[in-house]
Order: sequence, then structure tokens, then C-alpha cells
Amino acid sequence: MQTNAPSFYEKVYKVVRCIPPGKVSSYGRIAAMLGHPNAARAVGYALSALRRPDENGYTSANVPWQRVVNSQGRISIRHREATANKQAEMLRSEGVKVDENGRIDLSIHLWLGLHLIELDDILRDEPTDHR
Repeated sequence: MQTNAPSFYEKVYKVVRCIPPGKVSSYGRIAAMLGHPNAARAVGYALSALRRPDENGYTSANVPWQRVVNSQGRISIRHREATANKQAEMLRSEGVKVDENGRIDLSIHLWLGLHLIELDDILRDEPTDHR
């Protein structure tokens, strides 16, 4: 029996698209919201995969990847200083204060996430082409 259930990556993209400008979340919070509290690294892999459009059209242009940081509120792109600078720039343009060390004050900018009913509605949506 075949199912149209969204993949883990697609679920990540759907949740990340809900983070409003001026707010951030963490890899771990996104993973926990999806029922996989130990999958923070997998959330990072999903966001990294946005460099190539997936079959549903999710890309770095339509998923606000820059709004996801590590649990300490830091930009944590390893070995890619240009990408980290771009992330900081994008966040600043949305009103997020990012210090010179790439740290964000989570007491101000943390997005608390979705209620279970909202999450269920978002994840239940049929996959669509997001190009």
C-alpha cells in the first residue's frame, strides 16, 4: 500500500516556512516538533539539501532556512563563512539582532512553534509544487 505521507525533509520545510520574519527556531526544536527529538542533525541535513530543488519545488528561495540556528542561538554553518555571513545578513534584514559572533538573543527572537493542531493541519496538506 502506497502512502502520500510527506517525507521528513518535506515536514521540516513545511514547519520552517511557518517561522515568521524576525523570529528564529533551532534544529532541535524543529526536530522535537516533528516528534523526533534526537533528529536535530537531520533537520540540518534537510536545510542543507535546499541547495538543490526537490521534487516538490522546495528551495532555499521559498524555505526560510536562515531562521534556523543552533540551540544556543548561534549561526552554526561550519566551514562556510560566506554562507554564515549571508545568514546573518538575511536575519538582520528581518529585524533579528545578530552579534559579531553570530549569536541571537533567543529571549527576544525565539519562535515558540506550532500548537499540535496547527502542526497537524500543516503536515496533512497535500504536497504541492512550490516553485
